[in-house]
Amino acid sequence: MQWSDEGIIISTRRHGESSVIVELLTREHGRHSGMVRGGRGKRHRPVLLLGNKVLADWKARLSEHLGMYVLEPVELRAALVMDDPLKLLALQSVCALTRSIAEREPHPNLFEATELLITALVMKGESWQSMLVIWELGLLGELGYGLDLSSCAATGSMNDLRYVSPRSGRAVSALAGEPYKDKLLELPPFLTAESRRSGEVSTKDVCAGLKLTRSFLEKNMPGAGEVPLPQYRYALEERLVSSL
Repeated sequence: MQWSDEGIIISTRRHGESSVIVELLTREHGRHSGMVRGGRGKRHRPVLLLGNKVLADWKARLSEHLGMYVLEPVELRAALVMDDPLKLLALQSVCALTRSIAEREPHPNLFEATELLITALVMKGESWQSMLVIWELGLLGELGYGLDLSSCAATGSMNDLRYVSPRSGRAVSALAGEPYKDKLLELPPFLTAESRRSGEVSTKDVCAGLKLTRSFLEKNMPGAGEVPLPQYRYALEERLVSSL
């Protein structure tokens, strides 16, 4: 068995004296692991970092085996966020959350969204913050728990959407949600169709978005109720909230 594909490094761990098991999010083969011989050597160290994009050649005798990777760097992006603690937390959180998808199942949309988000992370500006919220919504969709933010669950209206039901994952308008607003989650304007092109997104709205996605990730991630979200995810949200 053998294939070649583009991949984003989402985790690494030592194997034996000198090898490393590398987990990739690949374009065509989903979340996939393989062993890199000599991965702890100087040549591989700058390549085997979270978020880096590589060209992967995978080979195994049988498809169910771990197999061997030969990796060639395409974009070494990890070093570009190392000096920014908030961006580094975001990258670590994204990589950790990506590991929740089933192994070896293609998720091309998630791969493209992750590529766009990491590209935004390494650039100047804060657009990555709102993109992170949208990415987490996309991850929920890939896991089979997508939210319906297109219209009000009570009235069918597409206007003035302000809340999300924590039970159904559907949007609720300001008027319909007013009597129950203490039990509903806030829907930040940048996630609604009518406001999506309104320009910059405030940190307050980003925090509301992260609270929204966290609520559904905690309920629907594999092992929900037993295994918490990655600590990177909580730390990222806490830092953003403390900056308000």
